[in-house]
Amino acid sequence: MDTLPHIAVVDDHQEIRELVARYLEQHGYQVTEGESAAAFLKLLETEVFDLVVLDIMMPGKDGFSLCRELRQFTQLPVIFLTAVAEDADRIIGLEIGADDYLTKPFNPRELLARIRAVLRRSQAGSQENRITVEHGTKLRFEDRVLDVTRQEVTGDDGVSIPLSSAEFRLLSVFLEHPGKVLSRDELLDLTSGREADVWDRSIDNQVSRLRKKIELDPKSPSLIKTFWGDGYCFTGTVSRA
Repeated sequence: MDTLPHIAVVDDHQEIRELVARYLEQHGYQVTEGESAAAFLKLLETEVFDLVVLDIMMPGKDGFSLCRELRQFTQLPVIFLTAVAEDADRIIGLEIGADDYLTKPFNPRELLARIRAVLRRSQAGSQENRITVEHGTKLRFEDRVLDVTRQEVTGDDGVSIPLSSAEFRLLSVFLEHPGKVLSRDELLDLTSGREADVWDRSIDNQVSRLRKKIELDPKSPSLIKTFWGDGYCFTGTVSRA
C-alpha cells in the first residue's frame, strides 16, 4: 500500500469525499479523506501525500487560503474540485498555484485523467530538477555554498564553517528535499537509516546545531522552519554553485 500514489481528498461534503475516495481506490490509489483545511493540515503532521483534491467553499479556512499556505513551503500538486464555476475564480485558483481546476458536477473519469496528468508532470519535473548531494559538487543555498568534499559551508564573506558528519548528513537531506516538510521519523530514516531509536530527539538537537551554523539568526530561522508538530522544512532555494 505504501508504494501506491497517496491522494488527499479535502471536502466538507462527506458524499463527495466518499465517492472520490472509492473511485480512486478502485483505480490503484491510496486515499485519505479530510473534512476541512484544519483536518488536512493535521494530517500533514504524519502523512506524506502525492496530490490533494481540494474543495474551495469549506467552513473555516477556504480552499484558496489553504492553497496559498501550502505554496509557502511545498510544491504538493493541488487540483481544485469545486462548485465555484466562475472564470474569475478559476483564474485565481491557477494563479495562486493550483495545478488544475475542475467544477462540480463532474465526471469521475475526467477527475482521474486530470490526476494522472498532474502526477506525470509532477514526477517528471521532480526528476528533472532534483539536485543530489554528490562527492565533488558544490551547492548554493541563498548566500551560502556547501562544499560536499570538504563538508563545510562558506558564506559570501569567504568564511568557511566546518560541519560535523551528522550536521552534513542532515543538511544534505534538506538540500535534496527543499520545500518539503520532513517529519522527525523521516529525517531519522534519511540521515541514519533508522539506526537510532525512533523516539530519539537527537534530530531536534542536530537541527538546532545546524541552524547555528547556517542561519543569520538561529533564534528566528529563515532557512530551516518548523511546521506543525514534529516537521521541519528547508525553505531556501538550492542550485549548483
